[in-house]
Amino acid sequence: MLKILIDCFGGDHSPQANVDGALAALAQYSDLHLILTGDQAAIRGCLDGKRYDAGRLEIVHAPEVIGCDEKPIDAVRLKKESSMIKAIRMLRDSDDISAMVSIGSTGALVAAALTRIGRIPGVIRPAFCPILPTMDGGMVGICDSGANVEVNPEMLRQFAIMASLYMENVYGVQNPRIALLNVGKEAEKGDETHQQAYRLLSQTQEINFVGNMESRDLLSGRYDVVVADGFSGNVLVKTTEGTALELLKKLKKDIYSRTIYKLGALLMKKMFADEKEFMNYQNYGGSVLLGTSKTIVKGHGSSRATAVAKCIEQAYLMEQSALAAKTEEIILKYEHYEY
Repeated sequence: MLKILIDCFGGDHSPQANVDGALAALAQYSDLHLILTGDQAAIRGCLDGKRYDAGRLEIVHAPEVIGCDEKPIDAVRLKKESSMIKAIRMLRDSDDISAMVSIGSTGALVAAALTRIGRIPGVIRPAFCPILPTMDGGMVGICDSGANVEVNPEMLRQFAIMASLYMENVYGVQNPRIALLNVGKEAEKGDETHQQAYRLLSQTQEINFVGNMESRDLLSGRYDVVVADGFSGNVLVKTTEGTALELLKKLKKDIYSRTIYKLGALLMKKMFADEKEFMNYQNYGGSVLLGTSKTIVKGHGSSRATAVAKCIEQAYLMEQSALAAKTEEIILKYEHYEY
């Protein structure tokens, strides 16, 4: 039985979204056991009237909640009875618990993971890797997207290795195409860090490095993984998501501006619905924190039940594929320096 912790508070729609997502995952996988952390009365209220296997679901009372406006280190240190920190402690101390899912404070989760959980041997820094859909119906992972603002070339190589293994083992992408986010496609583009990273990636036999990528090509379908520092990666992801959302708003506004457009839209209603679902981040789960010694998945703060269930699915598949052990094996092949 695979045990996964669900931090049930901290999101915009918590705890209902967390609980409903947990029940959906529980119904999907018969060998899954879920542990919900948070205010017991509130969680039980969300479970009222629902059908589920009570033998594979337990609740651990944690009355405190970490807000997104709190300083991460202070929250980790002071809010020991919060749903997130209690889950982190259980993940650290229990050998039979494999993973954790949270849609709470990103800063607090990263701080807690680094100080309480630790890294896979050989990993310099863990990195977030969210997934976005591409125009050819595939998907692309962006690593890193916020955990490490400043990086060095060796860290970028490790991001590439970890994300490549993740895409192959969890999503079944064969020989993932790895690109380095840069200001141009030529090998000599970018600062010294990116030029050195380009050389390191080119020399790494375990990955399929295909060169630099300009940000406009993120959703082209020509890449399976984009490697970046956390600052640039975060800007890339949020700019892409924001552009897609604003275009949908503009399209809707234009359709309602003229009667003939409304008639045309009526005939294309199914297509518009499909496109909306294609761009809905709720269908793609969360950002996995690659490189930690135990599996951690961070969902978007506004996640609803579908997204939470996807996050649990990501954690489940990472554990089923023994991703951490495979990552350690390859990472330790390459000498690196602590910066």
